[in-house]
Amino acid sequence: MGIMGRRGFAAIVIAAALLATGCSGQDQPEQQATGPVSLTFWTWAPNMDKVVALWNQKNPDIKVTVNKQDGGDPAVTKLLTATKAGSGAPDVMQAEYQKIPTLVAAEALADISKDLDPAVAKAFPEAVWGGVTLGSDAVYAVPQDTGPMVFYYREDVFKRLGLQVPKTWAEYAEAARKIHQADPKQYLGTFSAADAGWFAGLAQQAGASWWGVDGQSWSVAIDSEATRKVADFWGGLVEEGVIGNKPMYTPAWNAGLNNGTQVGWVSAVWGPGVLEGNAAKTAGKWKLAAMPQWDAGKEATGAWGGSATGVTSQSKHAVQAAKFAAWLNTDPEAVRALAQISGVYPAATAGQTDALTTPPKFFANQPDFYQTAAKAAGTVAPFTYGPNVNVAYNAYNDAFGKAADTKKKSAFLTALTSMQATTIKDLTDGGFTVAK
Repeated sequence: MGIMGRRGFAAIVIAAALLATGCSGQDQPEQQATGPVSLTFWTWAPNMDKVVALWNQKNPDIKVTVNKQDGGDPAVTKLLTATKAGSGAPDVMQAEYQKIPTLVAAEALADISKDLDPAVAKAFPEAVWGGVTLGSDAVYAVPQDTGPMVFYYREDVFKRLGLQVPKTWAEYAEAARKIHQADPKQYLGTFSAADAGWFAGLAQQAGASWWGVDGQSWSVAIDSEATRKVADFWGGLVEEGVIGNKPMYTPAWNAGLNNGTQVGWVSAVWGPGVLEGNAAKTAGKWKLAAMPQWDAGKEATGAWGGSATGVTSQSKHAVQAAKFAAWLNTDPEAVRALAQISGVYPAATAGQTDALTTPPKFFANQPDFYQTAAKAAGTVAPFTYGPNVNVAYNAYNDAFGKAADTKKKSAFLTALTSMQATTIKDLTDGGFTVAK
């Protein structure tokens, strides 16, 4: 098939797992059908051991031990190393959605579709469930948490200037102009050339999906019409000078939240912790709203962040591990504990309102905070990640970093073309077939 890569990604996995055949393409270890068994769970979520203690109390024959890991890339690298070595992997692994295709291609995650009750899928929004199936009949994880994108704004500034909360991106741009005109030091937002996941979420809202499967090949559509619309919009605001043009999470950006020069933030539902940590004295002045829309008649949003609970290919107890993963993310008591003890925003639809009834302390002035967030979570658009997300994201940082420095809208579109070319070259260099 011509898609065996230098990285050792097996062609049979790509063909079977990603091309909707419903097979994992890997030999499963012999399963132990009955207990007692011991499972190891790699996770970085805070206080997960307290959540898992609830499981262990009720399931003495399936003991789960939490092994705290660094999140993101370090955890993925550690699992890939263990998979290649043939030993050392856990039974259960927390994995970010954008890393799942890489782990599947490396034969690190097992297909647990036969070990799950079909009703599990109904606990999650369709787009979120799609992130663990990769468009196939296989299931590589159970969604744990999600990061639907929302809009935070300084209510006091909007009231002072007589502004309405923007419902469309055109209204957002107009509000940004009026705020900056009233006070040249104030901005409604910033364009962050160092946060590729943020920009991917914006493109997702606009209808983009940067990767896809075309027959027996990958397709890449970063430089698509939908993404170009997003790049053109933000590039235009940067060129006008009516929004900030520096990355998020820098000392200057943090200070801007606190001193009132940054009065809006397009972010995700986990934003309150960031705002409280950087701008504690502004508590009670911010509010959450739905994302501005491209089409006022069609609600949609993207996602920035989120992870799922997968069973590794090395587990000798995949049946029990899948049972635990399903419990952790769908059982009402477990989901409530995830939200209240670990502080995650649950992917399960019911948990977004049942487990979260009191607004974050920083947003005590907005009783409907989680109701508004839950409504947004139900509008997340579908999006497919590919096996080389890191390459694409690094290309974003490089290309858009240069484009932001020019402050020219045209440079933002050129940056997309560069991202597309870099991502395709990496796939082909790795031995993957890429559709034209």
